[in-house]
Amino acid sequence: MGMRSRREFLGAASVVAAAQQSRAQQAAPPAEQIRIGYAVVGLGRLAQNQILPAFAKCSRSRVTALVSGDPVKAARLAAQYGVRTSNIYTYQNYDSMASNPEVDAIYIVLPNGMHAEYTIRGAKAGKHILTEKPMANTPGDCRAMIDACRSAGRKLMVAYRCRYEPYNMAAIRMVREGEIGRLKVFASDHGFNIGDPTQWRLNLKLAGGGSLMDIGIYSLQAARYTSGEEPAEISATMFSTPGDPRFKEVEETILFQLKFPSGLVAHISSSYGYAGNNRYRAIGDKGWLELEPATSYTGLRLRVRQGNVTREIDLPQADHFAAEMDHFSEAIRNNTAIRTPGEDGLQDVKLMMAIYEAARTGRTVRVG
Repeated sequence: MGMRSRREFLGAASVVAAAQQSRAQQAAPPAEQIRIGYAVVGLGRLAQNQILPAFAKCSRSRVTALVSGDPVKAARLAAQYGVRTSNIYTYQNYDSMASNPEVDAIYIVLPNGMHAEYTIRGAKAGKHILTEKPMANTPGDCRAMIDACRSAGRKLMVAYRCRYEPYNMAAIRMVREGEIGRLKVFASDHGFNIGDPTQWRLNLKLAGGGSLMDIGIYSLQAARYTSGEEPAEISATMFSTPGDPRFKEVEETILFQLKFPSGLVAHISSSYGYAGNNRYRAIGDKGWLELEPATSYTGLRLRVRQGNVTREIDLPQADHFAAEMDHFSEAIRNNTAIRTPGEDGLQDVKLMMAIYEAARTGRTVRVG
């Protein structure tokens, strides 16, 4: 082989090798490149204490942008979590994320009354939306969020974290598969003694309601997801301690009863005024199961009674936020179904509005 031929051969071989390497890199990109990039909107306690730390436990999700009205806090958290300063946004330039390819999805961690605006703006910017619960303050806002994401061809998920952790998933499976027989009664209580009367959760415009919207929704969701049914009738009562400055705009305590087509009856309470309570019990004609705590971030416990035997089910603890984000990321990446889509959030808000109506009027409200 002549010198020129040899040079041509080696040159061609290097081109082929480079092309093969390029194709291999495209076929198997680095792990960071295949993770869905999230912008976290709202950097309050939930975002700082739960959501941002959860990214370290994710396999399909990473934080790539932050949105805040506090530049000092945003800069501190960006440095802590490796977010580029150019990817810090305010609520004013939020829409400019449309041109940022590092942001695939937006996680909205704002007060309830702000979910609709930032979901609609985020969808118009071409991003998939994961929003905290409750989805919004009204069914109309929920529908507008669903419509905006559908029009933009983007996915919408409500962050019902308990639907993605092992203990609640086990409870759903056991009830649905008949391990406690036919479900007859569901009982649940969620409550704590709320503090600062100036916080947004006690502001009707921002919160949409009181304890029902914040923590009663956990019990409502659990009754729906364990039974696999939707209620047909609702009755309710609510009250607040007279003169308590915390409850000028929203209710302290609400008790409600759901009747389901199968004959199942759910008895539920939520309160901002009593000592911490966090549990539910599903009672069938052959046994019962109980989660207490049922919806805490950690330390969940599941007991099951079958026949004359009561046993505790020991399962691995999981980070609820990492699990829900990775579920959403997988749905985005593979265009698969979402376990808790916008329609699920809409249903809860519709039911909560019916609960408030039943409590205000003292009448049983038919739904469905």
